Amino acid sequence: MSSPLDLTGHEERPERPEAQAPADSAERPSEHETPSRASEAPAEPPDSADAGEDDGFDDDDDGEDAGPEVSDEIRAATEALKAAEAEDAQAAAEAGDEADEPEAVILEPEPEPAANEPELQAPTTTRTGEPAEIDPDEMDPDALKVVLRLHQHGHQAYLVGGCVRDLLLGKKPKDFDVATSAHPGEVRAIFRNCRLIGRRFRLAHVYFKGGKIVEVSTFRANPTELEPAAGAPGSAGSDDGQSGEDLLITHDNVFGTAQQDARRRDFTINGLFYDAAEGRVIDYVRGRRDLDERFIRTIGDPEIRMREDPVRILRAVRFAAKLDLDIESRTYAAMEGAVEDLPRCAPARLLEETFRLIRGGVSAPALKLLAALDALKILLPPVDAYLREHGKEGEKTFYAFAQALDKRVSAGEVLDDAILLATLLVPISRAQPPPDDSQDEGRASVSRVIEDLLAGFVESARLPRRIAERCRMLLLMQRTLSGERRRKTGAFRRHPLFNEALAVFTMTVEATGEGREALEAWQAGEVPPPRAGANGGGDAEGPRRKRRRRRRRRGNGSGEGGGSGASSGSDAGEG
Repeated sequence: MSSPLDLTGHEERPERPEAQAPADSAERPSEHETPSRASEAPAEPPDSADAGEDDGFDDDDDGEDAGPEVSDEIRAATEALKAAEAEDAQAAAEAGDEADEPEAVILEPEPEPAANEPELQAPTTTRTGEPAEIDPDEMDPDALKVVLRLHQHGHQAYLVGGCVRDLLLGKKPKDFDVATSAHPGEVRAIFRNCRLIGRRFRLAHVYFKGGKIVEVSTFRANPTELEPAAGAPGSAGSDDGQSGEDLLITHDNVFGTAQQDARRRDFTINGLFYDAAEGRVIDYVRGRRDLDERFIRTIGDPEIRMREDPVRILRAVRFAAKLDLDIESRTYAAMEGAVEDLPRCAPARLLEETFRLIRGGVSAPALKLLAALDALKILLPPVDAYLREHGKEGEKTFYAFAQALDKRVSAGEVLDDAILLATLLVPISRAQPPPDDSQDEGRASVSRVIEDLLAGFVESARLPRRIAERCRMLLLMQRTLSGERRRKTGAFRRHPLFNEALAVFTMTVEATGEGREALEAWQAGEVPPPRAGANGGGDAEGPRRKRRRRRRRRGNGSGEGGGSGASSGSDAGEG
């Protein structure tokens, strides 16, 4: 299985030689071979330079001025992004995954026929003649092949967890998992197209055509049920002083039986097994009842189960939002009590579960539920502070952004994690502009709370730096897209993250209803007029930008530039 934070991103882009114009470093790979226009003579007289400073968006002139007109912030952020990508690539190369074998995928060979061997096909009826509880046509044929092959070799094997739950709810499962009595080595001996992964607990991945993977796990037991009186479900830990002190599970690599494996799972709706060979659902935990009543309920004592693994709070929230289920009252009360234990969980797990909420197209209802549980202060502190500070109006704005994001995800659009995170942070970025000293040490900055959040994710939660830097870049670029910054935009359009930044801006327009004209102009390949309210900000930055503005002159440019002291000084710097 992939690392929890193996997040997708753009391909690495080779850096350009330092001798080229600064804006060239922001061009797409397809433009890397374009000759530099630095040697071309300026097409307009020097007097037009200042005239185009404030309100000119002349794409024909951006070959000379692309560097300065992108803004120092975006150029600095682009360099930081390149450094982050290089650092992540080096870290990945050094770390590796020694526990995993080389990922050589071998397609499964057809089984050799044996005498009196039953056909590998799931029955459509049970032994009593009744229809199978789940139509075999609704199941993944390769997952069925794994289950039936394990049966052939004398092992118990069932479809388990989310696939059974979703099929019973009439939904299409995302993937199919298998649980078996066979140990990992035995599974590998049966399937030649199999490799074992994992350090703490070995899992078997069986590969099929098209890169499909069926995950096969061996039945496990809940370690907290084995130490006290075995067979006393729900009371394990209640009468034991030492377990009542600290129930957090730190190891779970204990083999068990099918019933123990069902009981160790978090919620009853996830503890259902399906015996494809018999055509029946096996329910050790009364999950069918809760599915029918549309409840999310823990298996066993909810107080104990939440304290064993507080990440179950986020899982319950995700299932409630995704499946439109209610959380049973005792389970919800236990979730409220276990929120304080979330910081004890591995930050990487918390971050991955948070991203899963956002990726699933249910971020709005999920984040509302997390806010009600008072969990956002731990997971997304800037969001929690924003909602508390801005009250009802802030809630309306923030959840409008979340709904715009959900709409795109539900429509099947695949969004990079940097886009997902940036979209949710736009309201905070708009409410708290970057401080005046945001350019300290040459590094572009957004608001301090967002900087702290991203830094914390990178340092403690193993968020790749490239994701944090892309998120920062996308937030910085919103100021140009909205018209707050008035720039010539040729180089800005060629920036590798322009399309992603425009996607975030599109969701901003959908959420707020503001900036629609600017969005339509950008989408049409045109340049929107500067925002009416941006005059003051533009004027305030004007003198600072003019001092930094450097126009490249060639030939007899020094003689032509003598009309202005500021112009001659700028030209002297270039010489």
